[in-house]
Amino acid sequence: MTFPRFVPHLRDLVHNTDALISDIWGVVHNGVTSFPEACEALQAFRRDGGTVVMLTNSPRPTPAVIEQLRDLRVPDDCYDAIVTSGDLTRHDIAARPGEPLYAIGPDRDGPVFHGLDVTFAPLEDARYIVCTGLFDDEVETAEDYREILHAALTRKLPMICANPDIIVERGHKMIYCAGAVAELYRTLGGEVTFYGKPHAPAYERAFALVAEHRGQPVPRERMLAIGDSVRTDLAGANGAGLPCVFVTRGIHAAEFAELQEIDAAATQRLFGDTKPPFALMRELRW
Repeated sequence: MTFPRFVPHLRDLVHNTDALISDIWGVVHNGVTSFPEACEALQAFRRDGGTVVMLTNSPRPTPAVIEQLRDLRVPDDCYDAIVTSGDLTRHDIAARPGEPLYAIGPDRDGPVFHGLDVTFAPLEDARYIVCTGLFDDEVETAEDYREILHAALTRKLPMICANPDIIVERGHKMIYCAGAVAELYRTLGGEVTFYGKPHAPAYERAFALVAEHRGQPVPRERMLAIGDSVRTDLAGANGAGLPCVFVTRGIHAAEFAELQEIDAAATQRLFGDTKPPFALMRELRW
């Protein structure tokens, strides 16, 4: 059996690659600062004729994510296009014009609703829930929402999860995301629709954008996925038929810190029943 190996440079992996489907948070920034070498790697790939589509579980629409990337000093020429969970969520909300919804999430995620026919309502009057995150992710966990979720369950309210991530790194701190709340609701018996990785619609949109920018569809074997999460990036890449370059500096950093190579035991411990990645990188660099 072949196990994934650590590779120091992206340039050694992309000889037959036309497009990269890259995660953002954990790969090119940590929510506080950008990673210059990762940005330079994507720029170099594009200079050599490659196409980069960023695929993020951010609950915000693309314009808001672009603004965030600029604030974090991620150059515009790192990518050709962006697909966000927020974009996909907006399509679902737009298909429910005027239906009262109960929103779970911070004010900063407001752009996901902008320009749509939305009626916000208290839980007892809502027909569905949109969860973009926790109200205060600095201190809260999903358990703080158990009472709300039980109340929603009694009314059989469906939930839209606009960010399937359970946890992400913000600076040097781990914070919980909408996925943590949504997964709790699902385990309680609630109906949840997830928009973003690892689910197929996010990848289908990314493939469409790759084809648009290159003027024709690109075979899966000529694309690489890049990410730092086993649950979303790796599982999503596997489901979409893409080889995955796994960046270990992100949310799994502690698990990879002392490893120099991967054997059978480490593969099972780190990836479980998930197909292992094509290659490992400590951090994305050209």
